Amino acid sequence: MVLEWLRAADDVLWGPGTLALLVGTGAFLTLRTRFLPWRNLGYAIRAALGREARVKNREGDVTPFASLMTALAATIGTGNIVGVATALAAGGPGALVWMELAALLGLATKLSECLLSVRFRRRNSRGETSGGPMYVMRDGLGLGRLGAAMGAAYAFFAVCSSFGIGGMAQANSIAGALEASFGVPVRIAGLATAGLALAVILGGVKSVARASAAVVPVMAAVYLGAALAVLWGCRENLPAGIAGIFRCALAPRAAAGGAAGTLLNTVRWGVARGVFSNEAGMGSAGISAAAAAGSPARQGYIGMTGAFFDTCVVCTVTGLVICCSGALGAVDAAGNPVDGAALTILAFRSVLGRAGGALVSLSIVLFAFTSILGGAYQGEKAFEYLFGARFLLLYRLAFALAAAWGAAAELEAVFRFSDVCNALMCLPNLVCLLLLSGTVARELEAFQPEVRRRRRKT
Repeated sequence: MVLEWLRAADDVLWGPGTLALLVGTGAFLTLRTRFLPWRNLGYAIRAALGREARVKNREGDVTPFASLMTALAATIGTGNIVGVATALAAGGPGALVWMELAALLGLATKLSECLLSVRFRRRNSRGETSGGPMYVMRDGLGLGRLGAAMGAAYAFFAVCSSFGIGGMAQANSIAGALEASFGVPVRIAGLATAGLALAVILGGVKSVARASAAVVPVMAAVYLGAALAVLWGCRENLPAGIAGIFRCALAPRAAAGGAAGTLLNTVRWGVARGVFSNEAGMGSAGISAAAAAGSPARQGYIGMTGAFFDTCVVCTVTGLVICCSGALGAVDAAGNPVDGAALTILAFRSVLGRAGGALVSLSIVLFAFTSILGGAYQGEKAFEYLFGARFLLLYRLAFALAAAWGAAAELEAVFRFSDVCNALMCLPNLVCLLLLSGTVARELEAFQPEVRRRRRKT
């Protein structure tokens, strides 16, 4: 009965209305900021990867680069491997185009989330920086008790989501990948994952940031390198594959013989998986951004690149590999369409052989583990907002136990519950962004001379 209620709530909350609100908010913010997120994307990437991004000052707890890696740790995960494959299998190759469009509009959304979170951050009782949409709603909207209630509701759903998608679901993905590829029992994998994660998160934001800054760039580079090797191996199919992707984006029935379904289905899967992958609109990136040293606008631009790297780079490459390798549309021994991680593994194996499948499985493990770290930090900050810093050890232990249990559990209810929580995070956050869009626009306009100065220097 509970699972049926969760399914119904999930279908309603993640229906066309919510997806339209997410995309519409991104479009409105892009227009409201006079396309500055797109115009300054080059500056944002240089700021995120440059030398200054690795320098910390007294304004924050970690460097801007480490903050970005912490946010990417939470977003670059199984969605970039499994989620993309699911979107293409359910919505056809054209879903990749709509995924990219959602990400481009999400740049402004993510920039706004990070900018506002830095602007309204504060110090907690231990001298650490705390921020995120909950603080923006309480202190920035000027709505008194209503703003405080919105912030508390957001924080509550963020905590719930961290246990589900952040802990249990990621540990389950790790255990499944290790069992399938290396024969490791799921319970042992779950205990090892929980123990390693607890050892890192007990060190707080600096420990999580150090681990993320060390692991995320390396794992992303290895995965992208292997994906580019696959694309090189099937380079003769690349032009036809790209052309098919764009044809299916606008006319899925004509391009795929009706297999992909309607245009609405293609758009829905592309937008939904794009949002789930980069989390633009959920506000979670703002929690990580608030810990970084730097001005609100600068950190907003740096945080914005998370959506670009996550979807426009990693998801795009995964999608191209699946579409150009010939794996899409394959069936298993029972005649069922290959989907999810199995589809991505099949695509990598088409060129790299068994090593390609093992590499995808290892990528799932590393991506999911860093997602645990990023999700734990963001959930911890939401927990701190609700209950104070004194009880953080309780949250960390409970998070680790949830991850250990989730490794061997049937998780449909967990996924459904987490999806509901994610939607309930999005709704107040998007309303907040729309109400404070003028503040974002003014901050970006005031920062524009600095962007021009940096361009002249380069």
